[in-house]
Amino acid sequence: PRTMANKGLKKKVAVKGKKALLKYTVDCQQPADDNIIEPKDLEKFFKDRIKVEGKTGNLGDKIAVTREKSKVHISAEAPFSKRYLKYLSKKYLKMQQLRDFLRVVAPNKTAYELRYFNINEDNDDE
Repeated sequence: PRTMANKGLKKKVAVKGKKALLKYTVDCQQPADDNIIEPKDLEKFFKDRIKVEGKTGNLGDKIAVTREKSKVHISAEAPFSKRYLKYLSKKYLKMQQLRDFLRVVAPNKTAYELRYFNINEDNDDE
């Protein structure tokens, strides 16, 4: 039993010690090219809406939201979930009434992109 308690302690120290920086990207290339959404609006939305310790407008130095062309980059100290970004992106799309046309897809482990729904499902050119 003593070793168990020890393990738990070690783990906590490790977590506190390292400030893991998580980098995520939300890519709105397609809709931005068609001038449907403004990447800078999405960037502002994230800045206004991301909660730190249960409060909005509390980003401080823990979370940085930057934008490069049509990609919005979020670098955050752990704990910060990627899924939370998906939730916020969908909220943003809902606000712009675009939830019927765009979906939030994860092309890889650290990114999301806003893509159109495939309306023509029957032909296999996509």
